[in-house]
Amino acid sequence: MRTALITGGASGLGKATAARIEADGVKVITLDTSDGADIICDVTDPAGLRAAADEVGPVDILVNSAGVVGPQVPLWEIPLDAWRSTFEVNVHGTFNVCRTFIPAMRERGWGRVVNIASMAAKDGNPNMSPYSASKGAVIALTKSLGKELATSGVLANVIAPAVIETPMNASTSPDALAHIKSLIPMGRVGRPEEVAELIAWLASDRMSFSTGAVYDISGGRATY
Repeated sequence: MRTALITGGASGLGKATAARIEADGVKVITLDTSDGADIICDVTDPAGLRAAADEVGPVDILVNSAGVVGPQVPLWEIPLDAWRSTFEVNVHGTFNVCRTFIPAMRERGWGRVVNIASMAAKDGNPNMSPYSASKGAVIALTKSLGKELATSGVLANVIAPAVIETPMNASTSPDALAHIKSLIPMGRVGRPEEVAELIAWLASDRMSFSTGAVYDISGGRATY
């Protein structure tokens, strides 16, 4: 039985992904700062992640779902600490988790890494520059990582969802939500289980000839 570690797994996309991957017979371990996760740990804490890795043992599938929206104001109004904290979770957190768990995957010669970015990384949502920029960094990180792992048996890809109905978006302003929903030709937000289905495929043997790629799931919003 394979083992999957899902960060941000206590809610939203992480929780939906945990349920979907479990249905494929995978043992799932959720890691989050919230109660309800199997492991309580902050992705910005490298020492805590190393302790978690020692606790859970070998991991075959890694899904980086932990993330924050960050400040939602024009760029010139963003406090420096809020800019930095958004990158700390979205970019440094993804880096920390990958750096902690991928070496053992390489040693075993099989693995799947799925990072979660956003359509905002491609289009740039107004009044959300920290989120948009940090998710753009997650895309670039994954493109590099996928090439580095290409002959190792470990494949790394990234998804770019449009707005999805998750608790994280409860902190998104109604104006911002209305704007980004208006960009979706299907005229609705996505459902977590729809995204989880894509992640489940990317985390499986069914996906074998893709690495460092970006997969949009946007209701038609994607422009490139």
